[in-house]
Amino acid sequence: MPEKKPKSHGRLSISASLQPRDLMEERPRIKGAWTAKIVTLFPQAFPGVLGQSLTGRALDQGLWALETIDLRPFGKGKHKNVDDTPAGGGAGMVLRADVVHDALRQAAFGTPPSRKDWPVVYLSPRGKPFDQAMAKRWSQAEGLTMLCGRFEGVDQRVLEYHRVEEVSLGDFVLTGGEIAAQAMIDATVRLIPGVLGNEDSTEDESHSNGLLEHPQYTRPAEWQGRPIPEVLLSGNHAKIDEWRREQAEELTKMRRPDLWEKYRSKS
Repeated sequence: MPEKKPKSHGRLSISASLQPRDLMEERPRIKGAWTAKIVTLFPQAFPGVLGQSLTGRALDQGLWALETIDLRPFGKGKHKNVDDTPAGGGAGMVLRADVVHDALRQAAFGTPPSRKDWPVVYLSPRGKPFDQAMAKRWSQAEGLTMLCGRFEGVDQRVLEYHRVEEVSLGDFVLTGGEIAAQAMIDATVRLIPGVLGNEDSTEDESHSNGLLEHPQYTRPAEWQGRPIPEVLLSGNHAKIDEWRREQAEELTKMRRPDLWEKYRSKS
């Protein structure tokens, strides 16, 4: 019998992942799909919430891809140690430069050298605050590598060597970077064309134009004695747009004076 030719998947291909086999499912990946590579001591934490709802469906469809690189196998010695005591003394432990270096080299395989095309990020409370503009910039790259820290941080030398961008989710400290990574990836992936389905839905959101989003309403028309504002039921789209803009400005002025000042300076 003639040998059967493998079926063509068109733009789809099955890609291997560095995630342990029993923790992952093979998913189709559209050629050139945006990819997140996560260097972590806890690969089993992924995809986590990213595997749910719209981001999960887009992941299953191959619109974006997720790879985890387990930091532990790069550890040194019999016990695969990934950390050591801080130079100069102090509490806690620090991730070793040589261990992180080997993991980042693994993550770099097949990625462009330009940090514009492929940012490399360390989730750090001392980093630049993450915002919508950063999410948009990342979504326009080919992909992203994220280093999830643990303990007291990472040896500074490896961050400098690999030109790693430090980014913070907020002015607070987490036990590790995994939760921050998922939040940032979610904010980025939803900006990739096709993920949300309705591309217009990202245009009127909070922070998309420098303002917080206006209030939203839906059925029933009256609830607990509270009616939907009449203007929203008027059918006059010019007045609706004007009302929404006014509401967005008032909310921003009241709740985020820092954003309001920035918005006014650009207006």
